[in-house]
Order: sequence, then C-alpha cells, then structure tokens
Amino acid sequence: MKNHDLVYLTEDASHDAVIELINEEAFGPGRFTRAAARIREQGPHDRSLSFICADDGETIASVRMTPVIAGDVKGHLLGPLAVRPSHKSKGIGRELVRIAIEAARRKGSEAVILVGDPPYYMPLGFEKVAWKALDFPGPVDPARVLVVPMAEGVHERLKGVIAWRECQWKEPASEAETETEALKIAS
Repeated sequence: MKNHDLVYLTEDASHDAVIELINEEAFGPGRFTRAAARIREQGPHDRSLSFICADDGETIASVRMTPVIAGDVKGHLLGPLAVRPSHKSKGIGRELVRIAIEAARRKGSEAVILVGDPPYYMPLGFEKVAWKALDFPGPVDPARVLVVPMAEGVHERLKGVIAWRECQWKEPASEAETETEALKIAS
C-alpha cells in the first residue's frame, strides 16, 4: 500500500485547471445547473479561504468558499468540495472542510453555508437551516441547506435571499507585484 504524503495548501490561480478537472470528475456537466452554481456565477470565490490537497505534488482535492449575503448574514458558501476517486474515503474532504471553516472564522465570517448531505456535514459542525428560510436562485432541497453559525443570532437572521457579495480583498496581479508590495512594507 502506498504511503500518502498529503499537503493542504491555499488555492492559487495555478490550481484552476486541475480543480475544474476534479469537479468535472466528481459532478459531471450537471454541476453548472445547481442553485449553488448560480450563486458562484455572480462573482469570484475567495481564494484566501479556498484550499487544495496535494499528494506527492499532485492536486487531488479542493474546496472553495464564495462570499455571500444570506438574509442579513455575511458569510461564505462552501463548495464545491471534491476529491479524486483514487483518494476518496481517506478523510481528505473532511479535513478540507475543517480547514476552510476555521479560515472563515479567523477572517470574521458570520457563517459557512452549503447545500449538501446532512449525514456527511452535520458531524463536521453543520446544522440545518430553517425550512425554506433562504431563497436560492434555483431549486434547492430545503433539507440539504446547512450552516455553521459563527456569530450571535445567525439562525434568526438567515431569512431571505442568498446571493454573492463583494468583499474588500485584493489578489495580487503577479508574484512580482507581491514582492514589490513586500519591499514597500519593509522600507
């Protein structure tokens, strides 16, 4: 049996193509018709809260976080979460979810929301959202809408439309720009 050398890293633009391939393997072409995908189409995900897992240098799993406003809760939509078939049932997905939730908590997110399988996600700290409390831009099974509340009164405030929200972050255009900014700070 192969000894896996798993590393969890913050996603960057160099991961985009392989993440798309992993999501295609996991969800097929129907992934674009889901209500959560409609939200993700409204604006970019937050790379600082999105992570990959690599095994011996090969990207084998990813999770993305998209900033949303849900009712009046400023949170993040978790997903897609996908693991290559060769690495399923090893706890990789659960670890990516744990890492993403903790990163969102540190960044001040009020909640992490997803549409997913309760038996998988509830042991990871997710709770059911009130029946039909959130209006998604497409059909959603209300029994699969889950949340990790990270602020007071989240459940009471999760009522109304869920949509992408703009965040005040800036991704560096290039590695050279990052180095230039670091030099300015050091001066």
